[in-house]
Amino acid sequence: MYLFKKAASLRAYLDTIRAKGQPIGFAPTMGALHQGHLSLIRQSMESACCTVCSIFVNPTQFNHAADLEKYPRMPAKDLEMLCEVGCEVVFMPDIVDVYPAGLAEEASFALGALAEGMEGRFRPGHFQGVAQVVRLLLDIVGPQYLFMGQKDYQQFAIIEYMAKTLSLPVEVRMGPTVREPNGLAMSSRNTRLSPRQQAEAAIIYQSLQAAKSMMDEGYNPSAIQEKAMQQLRIPGFEPEYFELVDGFSLQPIAQFEAAQRVVACTAVWAGEIRLIDNLILKG
Repeated sequence: MYLFKKAASLRAYLDTIRAKGQPIGFAPTMGALHQGHLSLIRQSMESACCTVCSIFVNPTQFNHAADLEKYPRMPAKDLEMLCEVGCEVVFMPDIVDVYPAGLAEEASFALGALAEGMEGRFRPGHFQGVAQVVRLLLDIVGPQYLFMGQKDYQQFAIIEYMAKTLSLPVEVRMGPTVREPNGLAMSSRNTRLSPRQQAEAAIIYQSLQAAKSMMDEGYNPSAIQEKAMQQLRIPGFEPEYFELVDGFSLQPIAQFEAAQRVVACTAVWAGEIRLIDNLILKG
């Protein structure tokens, strides 16, 4: 496994890979890795790619300085996990390598209605920061394939939209959500949950499964959302939203027949920890 901290050194190495005709797969992360991240590395490797994983805690996508400060950082453990799974290249840049003077503004991109609902409503500016850093990292790495997890479905949809709109030479691929035995979606934030919270957080996936069952039984989206919000209000937990949206436009739907893909998305506070999850109900 090769570790690079400078963009110029990484580019030089990846140029030798491209010269051999081998495709490059890229999984951007903020570290605190878990099996969900590693599943993306495996997906890239299975595509016969030279696989690059970046570890960079991006400051522009945090709404509060306290959240940035609290974000778990465990680089030694992350590197050990990536080495064990067989990742070929790790990029751990400083902020000046990702955000050279004057380049950040050039990488901004109008996200429109895709970023206004759900996470965008409660975390204003978050997706601008995500899109900005992903675009800058894509420019550094130059991959043929970008691997992102379904757990952050809105993020995936926005990055896919950006890639298509700007005609970026990369194919965005989505890896399925990896879950704990009780159904809780794996997340770096889970390390901050108490054992009791982790056990009780199973209610989130249960609510998504219940939404799928209610859809199959003929309930309308409004009734499903109302029922889910009630189900998620258990002691110590407070749902922020539960929405059924078009999987491409990310706009709320009134009828299931109106969308080719329907995704149930939710955000729930478990004490001071905010958890998100989703389930594709149709398409």
